[in-house]
Amino acid sequence: MNEAHLHLLVNHFPIIGSIFGLGILLAGIFLKNNSVKNTAYIVFIVASVFTIASMATGEGAEEIAESLPNVGHDIIHEHEEIAEKFAIVMYLLGITSLLGLFLNIKEHAKAKFMAFAVLIIAIVSVTLSKSVGTTGGEIRHTEIREGAQNQTTTENHSEEGSEENH
Repeated sequence: MNEAHLHLLVNHFPIIGSIFGLGILLAGIFLKNNSVKNTAYIVFIVASVFTIASMATGEGAEEIAESLPNVGHDIIHEHEEIAEKFAIVMYLLGITSLLGLFLNIKEHAKAKFMAFAVLIIAIVSVTLSKSVGTTGGEIRHTEIREGAQNQTTTENHSEEGSEENH
């Protein structure tokens, strides 16, 4: 198992965790249920820990991926830039969730405010998660790159034309 494999194992958790956590937190706020909010906070904290692991394995994965065919430095660099922004938001989400969990357990007056602060950070996180996931997928999945449909259509027409000429 190499760094690229490890990166692929852990990089989905921050994305999925932020999406599920947002849904759980919205339910907790809507239902005014602290146990549900606490569950969301724990999901965010775990997702933040996986963000650390994902960032730690990213450089090694980059070194391996850059040597593969059809993988350019530019596409990896774009993913890396977005991933760094996403990581910062995820770290902030983890820290505020830890604080929100503590305030909820202590039944502190600021617990409700903290739920809304975490909600805003989670929305930013989910928004960035779409970009980081897409750019990461584009590294090896050329079919999801922008313009892939046009490129495939052009290639198919070229192949058909060359077959007709034979």
